[in-house]
Amino acid sequence: MKNQNLFNRKSLKFFRSSLRNKSTSAEAELWNILKSKKLNARKFRRQHSIGNYIVDFFCASEKLVIELDGNPHGEYHKIEKDKKRDQYLEGLGFSILRFENRLVFQEPEFVKNEIRKTFKRKDPEFE
Repeated sequence: MKNQNLFNRKSLKFFRSSLRNKSTSAEAELWNILKSKKLNARKFRRQHSIGNYIVDFFCASEKLVIELDGNPHGEYHKIEKDKKRDQYLEGLGFSILRFENRLVFQEPEFVKNEIRKTFKRKDPEFE
């Protein structure tokens, strides 16, 4: 599959836009942390599609996908669906981080540090 067909497929544009406009409070909170290169000068996108999947957050330079999980992901069929999705994305060379929604509010520094740990190029001012 060529990159031009892999990212932000036109057929998913409406769904990406809809998800951005109806983001959860946890997604909005994490976006405030990630947007405008606030976290170690890394550019993140939200509701970005890769293949037929729309991921919550994506950093192309780090090949990093971040997913926020609420209660629905605790159900067996959702867990299995997430596993299949993660295997597909990992097969393309992407790393996936998953956080429970509550951590974004209760432990934002932990979330930021876990994301930073995945960065390939380290920034001295943040170590």
